[in-house]
Formats: sequence, structure tokens, C-alpha cells
Amino acid sequence: MEVTFLGTGTSQGIPIIGCDCKICQSDDNKDIRLRSSVYIKYNNSNIIIDTGPDFRQQALKEKIKNLDFILYTHAHKDHTGGIDDIRSFNFFLKKTIPIYGNKKTIDQIIRDYSYIFKKNNYKALPKITINYINDKFEKNGIIINPIKVKHHKLDVLGYRIKNFTYITDANFISNKEKEKIIGSDVLVINCLQKENHISHFNLDEALSIIKELKVKKAYLTHISHNLGLHKETSKKLPKNVKLAYDSLKISI
Repeated sequence: MEVTFLGTGTSQGIPIIGCDCKICQSDDNKDIRLRSSVYIKYNNSNIIIDTGPDFRQQALKEKIKNLDFILYTHAHKDHTGGIDDIRSFNFFLKKTIPIYGNKKTIDQIIRDYSYIFKKNNYKALPKITINYINDKFEKNGIIINPIKVKHHKLDVLGYRIKNFTYITDANFISNKEKEKIIGSDVLVINCLQKENHISHFNLDEALSIIKELKVKKAYLTHISHNLGLHKETSKKLPKNVKLAYDSLKISI
């Protein structure tokens, strides 16, 4: 399995419009973060988790030319705002792209992008098939295990594929759902900032979960400028924990 981090930033990305802080003004490419998403190549399948508003830019940057299906974590715009760019894959792959998410997520996508799902013959719309998921399922011979987490009061899905687990936009994971993560070789988990936040794990909380679950290697994502410079923050992390950054590729 190869995982590419298409984006590792929070909803505003880094730099933030109008911000003069040292992180937003950094000339280190690892401090420049598009909205969070990953591209997974596994078992002859090409999988995207979330198509945020930077999806077109990310796909061009990483030269993504194959896409078999998309997993959605939730319906906030920083995770769905690039859904229109699925149509480019429809055009050159000549196929419809299946998307997966829980009922609340899929229903919100249908409402937010209702023009896509209306019955008409307009060809310049994304061609998408809807799939509601709640529990473990199989696609293209791949077992995908959704992990139910809370983003304040919102139900969000993380995903485990083989020994890779991806969780974004969470501030609570029940013990039952934590059991699904145990044994992962790699855990990607959101880490917004150092201070407490109402709907995201902060640094201490993310590190505590990584330690509790005894994960071999972990990467922090969905990072805001409040976490600090990549170079400085990285020095303070445990050996098995790293800050993810855009275009980082890992093999599992």
C-alpha cells in the first residue's frame, strides 16, 4: 500500500488569508498545507479519502490519473468542496465514480450538490453512484472498516484499510471504536493545535491516543497554524510520531 498525503491542513489551509504569523509566512514547503485528503494505492485500486476544495490542485500536483472510489469522512465543505472535479475522471476514465459515506454525510452531499443528482441529460456534471455505509464492507476485494468518531456533536467516519487507519476531524473516539484501530501499523490522526479545541484533538490528546493504542507509527494531520512551525514542532514529538506534510508518501 502506498499513501500520499494530498493535503494536511485544517479548513482554512496554511497560509490563512490575511495572516502575518510566522507559520503562514514560512518559506518551508512543509508549512504550506492544503485541505486534508489522502490518496491510497492498494490491491490495484486507487482510493481518495475526501475531496476538499483543493482536490483539483492536488490531483494535478500528484498526477493522479486513476480513481476507483472515494470515501467521505463527513460533509463539511473542506472535505467535499471539490466534488465537481470528479467529472474530469468521468471524462477520461469513461466511468462513473462510486462514493461512500454514512447516511448523514451522503444525504448532506445530495442536498448541497443537488444539481448533480437531478435527473437531466446535462453531460458536464459529475457522474457519481451513492453508497451508504455503516459497518465493514468490501470493495474491489478490499476490506474497509469504518471507525465512528465524534467531531463535537457530529458523527464522522475514520477508515481502516488493512493495517492503515485514517482519522480526521475528531475529538472523541469510544473504547469500542478504538478496538478497531488496535494493531494498525500506521495511524493518521487529526491534531489541530496545542490548545484545547471544541471539536478537534489537540497535540496532547492526539499523542495520548497514539500511546494508549500502542501504534507503531503515527502521522498528525489536519494541522492549523496554531501548532507551530513544522521544523520546530517535529523536534518535540516521540520517535514514532511525525507531522504529515503535503505530498508526503509512505509505504505500508
